[in-house]
Amino acid sequence: MELKKLPYDLTVCKVESMKDIDTDAEFFFIGKTDEELSLVCRTEDVPANTAARDDGWRGFRIQGVLDFSLIGILSKLSGILADNKIGIFAVSTYNTDYILVKAENFERAMEVLEAAGYTVV
Repeated sequence: MELKKLPYDLTVCKVESMKDIDTDAEFFFIGKTDEELSLVCRTEDVPANTAARDDGWRGFRIQGVLDFSLIGILSKLSGILADNKIGIFAVSTYNTDYILVKAENFERAMEVLEAAGYTVV
């Protein structure tokens, strides 16, 4: 399986309103529930008005479109990283999954995943 490094620094934050989010930005994820409005975006695109933010994330995507019948892809990746004491923040889209790790763990995460047989590009 091929993993693609994302070329930018990321931030995970909480915002008060959808109006605060630049929906013209190149890369972002929005999660809205009855309790919160969360945003993952490039650090340079973080809105001025955030209720909370956590900078210093890097990420990678599982390449290709994943069929919904596939089982355990995210579990295997997160297990390898957990076994190496690397925490994750995962985001799933219709096509694939994204895994974020803190920037200081990013290179080590790529190394342990390559050692486990994943191709990193």
